[in-house]
Amino acid sequence: MKNIIEVQNLSKTYKQLKAVDDLSFEVREGEILGLLGPNGSGKSTTINCILSLLEFDQGHIRIFGQEMTPDAYTLKKQIGVVFQDVAVFEELTVYDNIDYFCGLYIEDKKTRKDYVRDAIALTGLEEFVKFYPKQLSGGLLRRLNIACGIAHRPKLIFLDEPTVAVDPQSRNNILDGIRVLREKGATIVYTTHYMEEVEQLCDRIIILDKGRVIAAGTNEELKELTDIEEKVTVEVDGIQQPQLDRIKALANVKEVTNSKNVINIIYGEGENNFEKLLEFLGREKIRYHKIYSERPTLNDVFLELTGKELRD
Repeated sequence: MKNIIEVQNLSKTYKQLKAVDDLSFEVREGEILGLLGPNGSGKSTTINCILSLLEFDQGHIRIFGQEMTPDAYTLKKQIGVVFQDVAVFEELTVYDNIDYFCGLYIEDKKTRKDYVRDAIALTGLEEFVKFYPKQLSGGLLRRLNIACGIAHRPKLIFLDEPTVAVDPQSRNNILDGIRVLREKGATIVYTTHYMEEVEQLCDRIIILDKGRVIAAGTNEELKELTDIEEKVTVEVDGIQQPQLDRIKALANVKEVTNSKNVINIIYGEGENNFEKLLEFLGREKIRYHKIYSERPTLNDVFLELTGKELRD
């Protein structure tokens, strides 16, 4: 697969803060790339530099094999951007909003009409074409925002937190629509704080922190980076602190937490951890209602790589 985006040695400084630090990565044709990172990691700055919305200190950015510049209008016509903040016209209906944004790129009226119709169908807005934005729920407004950004059928799409603060039904609709866009040939850069969405959608993932790539690979490849082998959750009738201390002392246990008699145990490497825990619970006569084991998630990898401290 050829590269649609190539970022080489990109750096951007705000006064004394190095927001992007000698950053290099590529986005391959036809993939959904998850671009992740905690607040302040450099995601937004990187995207704004790629789109030539920001001047950067050094580096090179190529899109579709060409150098990206502020006046590269031929390239920009092939790009769709859906920012986290909804940006539509309150005085226009759903249909007219989509038609307006599509018209910025598509002059032929018949072609534009077909494109607008397809964008409405993709986002499930058929019943709302005559509504104004103020009449829409949060989920519908998000879907309108997406329709406006992709109506001109861009080959490259940036989606920034497209499902934030929406109901599960709208989220499923949006995620299904993103899959359809990829099936139709679009390359997508996807940013979100919902790790389960990344696990479902993304072919490859890049994790940024302090303006640098700290990990890159598929979902499964990233999970191999964590020291967590297994997570076990046990719902018990009750447990004493000395018993919790003895669980912490079991082989391969990295961490034990207890919240309202729900015990979470994180194991490092080792075999038969689940079986040994069951034997321990039996010896200690600890009654439990549920117990289950799971492999580490992308969220576990993210927290292990970027830390658990709060970010502004």
